[in-house]
Amino acid sequence: MTRFAFTIHAIDGAARSGTISMRRGDIRTPAFMPVGTAATVKAMKPEAVRASGADIILGNTYHLMLRPGAERMARLGGLHRFMNWPRPILTDSGGYQVMSLSDLRQITENGVTFASHLDGSRHLITPERSMEIQRLLGSDIVMAFDECPRADQPREIIAKSMEMSMRWAKRSRDAFDAGREHAEGAALFGIQQGALDEGLRRDSADALRGIGFDGYAIGGLAVGEGQEAMFAALDYAPGQLPADRPRYLMGVGKPDDLVGAVERGVDMFDCVLPSRSGRNGQAFTWAGPVNIRNAKHAEAQAPLDPRCACPTCTTYSRAYIHHLVRSGEMLGAMLMTEHNLYFYQALMAAMRDAIGGGAFLSFAANFRRDYITK
Repeated sequence: MTRFAFTIHAIDGAARSGTISMRRGDIRTPAFMPVGTAATVKAMKPEAVRASGADIILGNTYHLMLRPGAERMARLGGLHRFMNWPRPILTDSGGYQVMSLSDLRQITENGVTFASHLDGSRHLITPERSMEIQRLLGSDIVMAFDECPRADQPREIIAKSMEMSMRWAKRSRDAFDAGREHAEGAALFGIQQGALDEGLRRDSADALRGIGFDGYAIGGLAVGEGQEAMFAALDYAPGQLPADRPRYLMGVGKPDDLVGAVERGVDMFDCVLPSRSGRNGQAFTWAGPVNIRNAKHAEAQAPLDPRCACPTCTTYSRAYIHHLVRSGEMLGAMLMTEHNLYFYQALMAAMRDAIGGGAFLSFAANFRRDYITK
């Protein structure tokens, strides 16, 4: 049984294509992970998510620990069996969600105490408890517990937060290792912090290297700083992390974000955008985003994207989907989400092919030329 292995097949500039091998299957990189917050990718059956080309999905520790509960999930056979997804699952640590509850949580060196957004009940997440919850869920890729500060805070606050996250990373590593016999082949990723400060990110990367992880995430970006600032950080952040391990940019993003991040050496991504935008009437296409609610689509017999071979585009017209979305019909959200997930996976496959063929820079230039956002 392969617990975790990362093989790089091709490098083109800083862009890499490869394969992560795990016991529940291979993950082709660059990889995009659809977000299944509450044990479901909204508006999609798991088998339809797999048919789109997804090798791995993300589950949300914070939401699942509150409902249905980690211990209950374990009694039911784990998250994979619960939601009928037999392939790899990455679970976040819960840190980002509890940090976002600014009025409902208290941070100490031990961990974070917070009030549930569901019923106000009080909970404590520590690095040790986060590892336990993710083990009970049956996660394949476990994320270390960290704090994600806002990038607009003073440097000394960001530095203090990063240093605590590194201490939490060591506690996460120790707790993960202590429960390894129960983890059934899981891997552990550390999370680099430091906001937009190159020196702090270097210090964070050095601390993570000293602890040792199967993969490394870049945290604290895509939190409102804008694409230009994010790319400026990605000009150096991936290179500070071990070259022989996967690099995961958390919470990203728009299609042009993905292309720019792969260009800078990132291997893995997750984001709610394709599913959330689909439910809200926005489709992503090779020519740029489409707002299907616009009146100009009311009689359009063309598909959402003529270059797309997804079941939505090969079966339904823009006019019909426009009608469904404007009418608030559930099928509209389903068809839009299906298309968006297929598009994201097609984009990742195209980048993998371009890297393998030594043509990524021309692919990226052509993509930016054709992908019109206004």
